[in-house]
Amino acid sequence: MALKCGIVGLPNVGKSTLFNAISNNKAEAANFPFCTIEPNVGVITVPDERLTILEDLVNPQRVMPTTIEFVDIAGLVKGASKGEGLGNQFLANIREVDAIAHVIRCFEDDNIVHVDGRIDPVTDKEVIDTELQLKDLESVLKKIARIEKIAKTGDAAAKKDLAILLKYKEHLESGKNARALEISPEERKSIADLQLLTIKPVIYVANVEEDALPDGNQHSDKLRTIAAEEGADVIVISASIEAQIAELEDAEERAMFLEEYNLKQSGLSKLIKAAYHMLDLITYFTAGEKEVRAWTIRRGWKAPQAAGVIHTDFERGFIKAEVIGLADYEKYKTELACREAGKIAIEGKEYVVKDGDIMHFRFNV
Repeated sequence: MALKCGIVGLPNVGKSTLFNAISNNKAEAANFPFCTIEPNVGVITVPDERLTILEDLVNPQRVMPTTIEFVDIAGLVKGASKGEGLGNQFLANIREVDAIAHVIRCFEDDNIVHVDGRIDPVTDKEVIDTELQLKDLESVLKKIARIEKIAKTGDAAAKKDLAILLKYKEHLESGKNARALEISPEERKSIADLQLLTIKPVIYVANVEEDALPDGNQHSDKLRTIAAEEGADVIVISASIEAQIAELEDAEERAMFLEEYNLKQSGLSKLIKAAYHMLDLITYFTAGEKEVRAWTIRRGWKAPQAAGVIHTDFERGFIKAEVIGLADYEKYKTELACREAGKIAIEGKEYVVKDGDIMHFRFNV
């Protein structure tokens, strides 16, 4: 399953610079609003050191990492919910993503003009939150108008849906994002068709100057404080540094560069890991002479569902799964040695796949 993450933010906060750094697709990075007119899409391999371990053990013909899709979406301004700037296009594009990486300017630079003429990450966050909330409120009100008529006829399902919609109306009108409303998964089905913008999970990306790495500055600290109130992660990066990292193809050079800035990993790696955690995703592996491959699934999925990511026939005709733990594979070196040591578990339809499992599926259709 491919994860799609939208990179959003006000104009001139570093969205396109970050996108260019993590994708082979090059968006125009210019010092004026709306330089990204169409959403740029980049498919990026997900770094996973476990693939390297398996490659060394299996020596396959090829290695296939899982991927994440980043979408660089046009900058948003006040009034976007009413169509200001490129608002309508921005809001349409954001509906299509699974998660949002909200890039917020946390650096001072007189040469790069802020759209509002000041550096204030808290206000910047609130501007986008407000525009998305207003658009969501518009969607909720339209559905309320439709459902009210049906509810008045005594329709029980409509009455139930209306009560839930009114909760969202009150919540959004109070300036809160839809994802913050405490409501059951069953109740949330009532608004699933609306594709609410503020219901999508979000990671805040504090774009700081090089000297502020790795921990950030006073601006990113303010962002952390307000993000903590909604239980959201903040990733501190320097888009300009990420651009330099992207130009280094040699792994050793990258490691030396990261060490120079006291970084354990790139901002891209941190962002991807945060996105996986936020969406409750895990990775399992298949390993053979032809291919070692990573597969992304939801945490809690059972073996047949996981098999279906490879091919629907695998799920439909599932018989069993053979499962090896990575630690056992490392210890015994080969699948045959794991089998002889009794380290291959035979699992059925109720087996819940664990992060890092190495799996082989038996099926019949």
